[in-house]
Amino acid sequence: MPTYVFKGRNRLNEMVAGEREAASQDELRALLRREQIVMTQGSEKGREISLPKLGRGKKVKSAELAIFTRQFSVMIDAGLPLVSCLDILAQQQQNAFFKDVLNQVRQNVEEGATLAASLGKFPKVFDSLFVHMIEAGETGGVLDLILQRLSTLIEKVVKLKRNIISASIYPAAVVLVAIGAVVTIMVVVIPQFETIFIGLLGPGEALPLPTRIVMMISNFLAGWGGLLSLAAIIGGSIGIGAYYKTPKGRWQIDKLLLKAPIFGSILRKIAVARFARILSTLLSSGVPILQSLEITAKTAGNVIIEDAILKVRAGVERGESFVEPLKAADVFPHMVGQMVGVGEQTGALDAMLGKIADFYEDEVDTAIADLLAMIEPVLIAFLGVTIGGIVISMYLPLFTLIGKLAGGAK
Repeated sequence: MPTYVFKGRNRLNEMVAGEREAASQDELRALLRREQIVMTQGSEKGREISLPKLGRGKKVKSAELAIFTRQFSVMIDAGLPLVSCLDILAQQQQNAFFKDVLNQVRQNVEEGATLAASLGKFPKVFDSLFVHMIEAGETGGVLDLILQRLSTLIEKVVKLKRNIISASIYPAAVVLVAIGAVVTIMVVVIPQFETIFIGLLGPGEALPLPTRIVMMISNFLAGWGGLLSLAAIIGGSIGIGAYYKTPKGRWQIDKLLLKAPIFGSILRKIAVARFARILSTLLSSGVPILQSLEITAKTAGNVIIEDAILKVRAGVERGESFVEPLKAADVFPHMVGQMVGVGEQTGALDAMLGKIADFYEDEVDTAIADLLAMIEPVLIAFLGVTIGGIVISMYLPLFTLIGKLAGGAK
């Protein structure tokens, strides 16, 4: 029979530790309960689990959280005890940071805390949306149903992110290759041509204007100009990032992003889809509408959208219908206001918001596909014109040289 190392609290609420022989952790817990000890931590001797302090910079990916939530919902639906579910899920985690978090959540639950309160201690892993939905599930006794809805929500968010990233990879790769090719030609190849032209035509011979322009740019990039340009790009990026962290900077940049040609429309559709999906999930899970709007605003990802949702919440709190402040916000499309109005009148607001989310998620996929189809030929044409212009400018002096040779032959 294996020996277990345990920690717990006795009836005087004092911490105690020791070793006991038991067939399993459940038997150990029952044995200690007869001794009026509530076990808070226990493991087989030689396999003790150390719970290091959670370091900064570690995180849990959305895909990992989606898998965890789906597996958690299946286990709860199958009737497994909550502590056992957390223990199993922790043991199979490959992410050491996430494993430590789940072990600490399990320990808090064993000590008598609610699951929502235990998850709320790790806001970097479980956001307010996750915690409030779990709280609603525990209160209503429908934790399995809430976990299913939550896992579906996270999976849809992950899918949307993947679609956006996958659609951005090809244009980004083409742009990087184009920049690398142009810089290599300007810095490495063009200076060699300049030496050849001076040797063939003579130092006093004027080169064609396009050739001189290309060589001026080449000399600029090959010298201090290239380093200064690189430093300006890096400095500008850092400066914009720092400015974005300020309230004023975030407001202005988010506003510009929503108004940007082509991309602004896609970002607005993404925001509407996210707003409708999260709010629909919260309302269908029994979270009060004011609290649902507050949580949805915090997860908007854009301060302009967040402000609009908070204005809607303020209107609802004053006793107005959901539709009027939504239309007055001037952020959401007119169709969203109309569909929400129908949902509010029929008492099926959560279902209508779900349909809005489905519609705009499809719109986002279509918009990204159209954008990719438009960007591809534009990038290829730009690369062709740039490289072709450089090549032609390098050929022009050869025509002058051929003319001189032809004149000398006569």
